[in-house]
Amino acid sequence: MTTSGPFSDLPDVPSFELTSESFRDGETLPPAQRSGRMHAGGQDESPQLSWSGGPAGTRGYAVTAFDRDAPGAGGFWHWAALNIPADVTSLPEGAGAEGGQQLPDGVVQLKNDAGFRGYVGAAPPPGHGRHRYVFTVYALDVEELDTRAGARPASLGSELSKHLLGTATMTGVFSR
Repeated sequence: MTTSGPFSDLPDVPSFELTSESFRDGETLPPAQRSGRMHAGGQDESPQLSWSGGPAGTRGYAVTAFDRDAPGAGGFWHWAALNIPADVTSLPEGAGAEGGQQLPDGVVQLKNDAGFRGYVGAAPPPGHGRHRYVFTVYALDVEELDTRAGARPASLGSELSKHLLGTATMTGVFSR
């Protein structure tokens, strides 16, 4: 399966299951997953995510959230969490808070496009129409990606392509 989201040049890999107690695939993101920082009436809480069926050989995971409909050429990165241990198959709602206190030890959050390490909620420009927020879990053949902690999510493609075993995606939508 070709990966969905911003990394169109990633290799074709098997997919596995991703679900959320916070929202259903294809449905509107609730206020908790919308942005308060960016004045969209939300709380900037990353959604609860659970995944299953990761490929054999998985040694770690990464999670990203990306607005593919944001103005400009590169979309907008809402979240990237790397080096999630292979035995972790869910993250609680709010795990992507700045500081990452609810994340497992060793997980690194990259700076999102709002400029901080953590999750920033959905905040499409008013009148810009419906935006799709793609949440992706990447199964990897390494425990840790070789990426500087200050790197931006947009630079992950090269590292992911070297270690990718599978992906799981779901999409939430929001407009204002």
